[in-house]
Amino acid sequence: MGMQVVRFEKNHTEKWGVVEENRIKLVKGNYPTLADFLEKGQEEAQRILEDTSAESVSFDDVTLLSPVTKPARIICQGANYSSHRTESGMEANRPPFNLLFSKADSSLSGAYSEIIRPSNVELLDYEIELGLVIGSNINEAIEVTDDNLHEYLAGIVLTNDVSARDVQFVQGQWLRGKSYRTFCPTGPILYLLDKEEVPRIHDLELNLWVNDELRQSASTNQLLYKPAETLTDVSQVMDLSKGDMVLSGTTGGVAMNLTPDLLKQVSDPTQSVESKRKTLVENQLKNGNKYLKEGDVVRASIKSKDGKINLGEQRNVVISHSLVTAE
Repeated sequence: MGMQVVRFEKNHTEKWGVVEENRIKLVKGNYPTLADFLEKGQEEAQRILEDTSAESVSFDDVTLLSPVTKPARIICQGANYSSHRTESGMEANRPPFNLLFSKADSSLSGAYSEIIRPSNVELLDYEIELGLVIGSNINEAIEVTDDNLHEYLAGIVLTNDVSARDVQFVQGQWLRGKSYRTFCPTGPILYLLDKEEVPRIHDLELNLWVNDELRQSASTNQLLYKPAETLTDVSQVMDLSKGDMVLSGTTGGVAMNLTPDLLKQVSDPTQSVESKRKTLVENQLKNGNKYLKEGDVVRASIKSKDGKINLGEQRNVVISHSLVTAE
């Protein structure tokens, strides 16, 4: 069995813990980053898990933090489910290449943190995704297969790739549109996988609700580019380090719904930014507007059918930037 690990704050101190029977058993070592924890803390965590006398705390007594920490590369796969490709105005078939982009690590936030909608964003969207946490430094082109994936993958985590569609598509800037602060709720659980469990990442259930309405529901067996081939692909281009994260893409059911013609219009470089934005916003807001607004509650979960792998549940409330005040 793998381990459920959490990172949390208690009494103004950040700590790591192992989950057992709905309590958190405290890891005593000081590991400022996820990379530190993966390098030096896993063995201690395993000992703590087996120690029946280890100190523990209730979830109610701590503030859960993102288990993925800065600094970290966050590499994302775009349009990696057929259903999401269709609603994005693309062909449903697997494309000839992996669509890759990145998010800033300053977008990382906790599983129960507020999602802040910037004042310039009208089309705020959600995207449940399985996060792949890197367990070994990758500094050269490698061939990752299902048989050796365990050598490079430390664990998995629940993420929400929050997106400002009116920035992402109108400006053609995916990094900007997906990197506002709070745009990457992560956790609550980092599940560290045993070698034997790694194949189970291909059959996990993803569900996301907005105000208790189920919007997204899928299985990771529907991924077009699987984790092993994605890590192979990424390694041809860039380095990855222990503690980095790869987001494997979202499924259908997001608020955005583009036709091929509309996608072409808002991607047309001959049109002004103002014209493209007006076209996109007017179209999206009149077609069953499901975009996130102030006060919306987004919940998400990822787990195996038998519940043995469970990444916990996120619950994030959307607030507008105008409500954010300095302390």
